[in-house]
Amino acid sequence: MKQVKNTKDISWLQSNYLNENVRIIDCRFKLGEPEYGKKAYKESHIPGAVYFDLEKDLSGEVKKHGGRHPLPNMDDFIRKLEQSGVDNDTTVVVYDDSEGAFAARCWWLLKYAGHNEAFVINGGYEGWKKQNLPVTSEIIDFSSKKYHPNIQNEMIAAVDDVREISRKALEGILIDSRARERYLGLAEPIDKIPGHIPGAVNHEWTEGLQDGSFLPVEEQQRRWEGLDREKPLIVYCGSGVTAAPNILSLWEAGYQNAKLYPGSYSDWISYEEHEVNKGEE
Repeated sequence: MKQVKNTKDISWLQSNYLNENVRIIDCRFKLGEPEYGKKAYKESHIPGAVYFDLEKDLSGEVKKHGGRHPLPNMDDFIRKLEQSGVDNDTTVVVYDDSEGAFAARCWWLLKYAGHNEAFVINGGYEGWKKQNLPVTSEIIDFSSKKYHPNIQNEMIAAVDDVREISRKALEGILIDSRARERYLGLAEPIDKIPGHIPGAVNHEWTEGLQDGSFLPVEEQQRRWEGLDREKPLIVYCGSGVTAAPNILSLWEAGYQNAKLYPGSYSDWISYEEHEVNKGEE
């Protein structure tokens, strides 16, 4: 069983945050309060960190299909990396202050771009501050570098793939990462139609974390015990953001075949012909 380490501890960051070959990305954000993250970053951040905004840098233009947080134009994302002084040899570590969901989105995009040394900081900004480690309001302008992407298209599942598995035309597993009440259709605070994609099973993304840190590998393996690793595995959430922590969890448990459905549930319901289910499967 192949395991891939995708997180770094705060103790590692404490020893390496001044390393010239390390770039720190601050991804703090609040849904419904889009200016929160940038404002918080300007007030204080880990020294040397640059800011990536969920909706401006880690998402693209919202259209009829594609969900609420479609993937960004990758040329724009690569340009942002270059402007942040990131090249292919840079170790990139990412944090937020919301249990890792926004950081995991950025981590996933880095992996999608083909970046090997990309990690989420366990404990995030709150964990850093709890240890009374240095923070600053200073914003550094890094010299631009050249980045050569190697887009990993196999990390993505298209809506057609999801449709085939949902209709049982293709064997596979759909994992819904949202809160239980949303999956069951008992509550839907964001999307216009409650429920889930037919055939999907529910594994809340927060179950892979404790106190803002991802669980150890052994516990991640227990979490996904019994999952058939030979079948196609597609992970979704509401808009492709909180699915990313589940993918990180699956990868660490050895399920390297876990793919993201980027548009997720908000894309699924944008097609009038698609059915949704409520309650247990």
